[in-house]
Amino acid sequence: QVQVMESGGGLVQVGGSLILSCEASGRIHRIGNMAWYRQGPGKERELVAGIADYGITNVPDSKKDRFSIFRDNRRNTIFLQMTSLKPEDSAVYYCNAKIVEIGRGGTQTDTWGQGTQVTVSS
Repeated sequence: QVQVMESGGGLVQVGGSLILSCEASGRIHRIGNMAWYRQGPGKERELVAGIADYGITNVPDSKKDRFSIFRDNRRNTIFLQMTSLKPEDSAVYYCNAKIVEIGRGGTQTDTWGQGTQVTVSS
């Protein structure tokens, strides 16, 4: 069994910064792409930033100026650095990882965390 767990969410003031972490654990053979998504109240889940196992990032243009994603493959962990936060950034932030579990014949599993709440107060 494999899982991912987010941490680092909380309450922050407008203009502030926050770093989220996501660690994958379990019977991991290999991890492919990892990514951060978010879902605000009444909104659909959207991609915030993604990163491949070899480091290439995918950050939507609307978020490139304030959001950065990093990866530590030795720790099976990704980070999301958020700056100049706005009230509209308030959401539950979810981590996603494409994980190949040991003994599963190379099948990649789409693994989601339970999310971490980020609230930006004005």
